[in-house]
This record gives sequence, C-alpha cells and structure tokens, in this order.
Amino acid sequence: MQVMHFLAALSLFFLNCSYTVLGAPLGASDAAVAEVVESRCGNEVAPAEVAAIEARVTQDFKKAADITKRADPFVVNVAWHVIYTDKTTAGGYLSNELVSGSMLALNDHYRGSGFTFKYGLGNITRTHNDDWFKNARKGTRAESAMKNSLARGDSKVLNIYSVGLTGGLLGYATFPWDYATNQKLDGVVFLHSTIAGGSMANYNQGKTLTHEVGHWLGLYHVFQGRSCTGYGDYVADTPPQKTPTSGCPPSKSSCPNNGGDSIHNFMDYSYDRCLLGFTYGQKERARKMASFYRGI
Repeated sequence: MQVMHFLAALSLFFLNCSYTVLGAPLGASDAAVAEVVESRCGNEVAPAEVAAIEARVTQDFKKAADITKRADPFVVNVAWHVIYTDKTTAGGYLSNELVSGSMLALNDHYRGSGFTFKYGLGNITRTHNDDWFKNARKGTRAESAMKNSLARGDSKVLNIYSVGLTGGLLGYATFPWDYATNQKLDGVVFLHSTIAGGSMANYNQGKTLTHEVGHWLGLYHVFQGRSCTGYGDYVADTPPQKTPTSGCPPSKSSCPNNGGDSIHNFMDYSYDRCLLGFTYGQKERARKMASFYRGI
C-alpha cells in the first residue's frame, strides 16, 4: 500500500522537491500556531468510523451513474448567512463586498475542478445573535438553533454560516453522505475573520472556507487517520501523511518514502499562502460525491 501511494504521489501537481522533517523547537508564536493547527477544523474522523463510511460509499457508488464523460459543470447555489454580534467587521458584520470577494476566491480555488459556486446578494442573510455568534460549535444547541432557523434549499444548496468561533477552531462542515439524516444541519460554518480579506493573520485568503467546502463535497484531510499505513484519505494520488502541517514550511515528510507531505493541498492545515490546490483524485472524488449524494 505504501508503494502504491508513493507512485501515485509522483503525479501530484505540487511536488517539485524532496521533503525533510522540520524539527525546530516551539517558540511562543509557534505554540500559538500549534494550538490553531490541532483544533483548526472540526472534521477529524476516527479511522474506524471512516472505514464504515467508506464501505457504505463503495456500495453506493456501484449504483451511481458514470460521470466520467459529463461535460456540464457542477453548479452549486450558495446561501450565505452572516451571524454578527455588532455591526462592525470585528463583530462579524461582513459587507457585501467581503462576501462577494470571498465567493470570487472560492471559485478561483476550485478552478479546474468542475465546480462553480453561484450566489447573489439576495442570497445573503444577516442575523444579530450573540449566542449563535459565540457558541455555534459542532454539535451544540446553538448550531442546531441557527441552522434550523436559517437553512435554505435542499442537498444541492451550500449553506455557509460565518460566525465567531473560539478556541482555535476555524471551521467545520457536514459530509454529503450525512445529508439524508441531517438535512437542516447541512452546510459549512467558519470563522468570519478568515474570509478573503479578513483580519486573521496567516488565514485571511479565504482558504478556510475552501477547505470546509472540500469536506462538504466529501473530502477528508490529507492526514486522515494520522498514519503512514492504510487508506488515509481514500484518494490514490495523495501520499500517506501522519501529521497536519503547521505554518508554511519549505518541505515536510511525516512518513518514510512518501515523496513529501501534501503541504500545498487545500485539505492540509498549512497557512493560507501555502495552500495551492487539489489533486486530480480529490477533484474526481468530489464530483462523484456531489453527483450521488447531493444530486448536483
């Protein structure tokens, strides 16, 4: 399995050098980064749960239509819900310009994937709610109340909620295979200050949203399972990766003979400036997931 992963990894668009493990001691600022890295996304899934999910996905895909020759784009309509605590940008009140810029960035990041994200100013809601803004973490009463009140559309509609997440959490999302049992909870939640043009240092190019939308389309982290063996993220052209990436290192390899970790992949935890794209295999998986589970 490791050899197969390694050979597939050679085709990754972003591998141009061999990687080495960085072993510098943590300073104060590095420790803060480490806190963000470890809690950045709420979509870390236990290996046993992933194995059960993928067994189901394998069976479902046997019934799926062949999309390999599909020429028309995968169009995703977006409903954006701005949750704020006061009418300042710091308080979560995002302007139309910021939302529009974020959508431009999202479409740019997904260029070449087959996906187009469409929205209009009429699809933006703004809600003043201190509880939702501060407490809408995954699995909370605040999340449920917020989404049950604001969610629009069906499985084809991407509901985005910008809130004031705390504790280093930058975002989380629902997976497509869960839509049938959690329709109102479907969507992406992210920290408002990580929007493209936002105020959060190192995470203000809109790539937190891009990362969470990847989960909404059925992608795991490139370090899924945090192991150098097994199926990892169930994508053949991403190499085994044991640890999430912190910062923007020139190189990194957490598994032997893996050709280097996916430090430039949107599904890693690198700084925004370091994240550059998805692999062919990730794009193919996302298209299959969107077609079968979301009807896009």
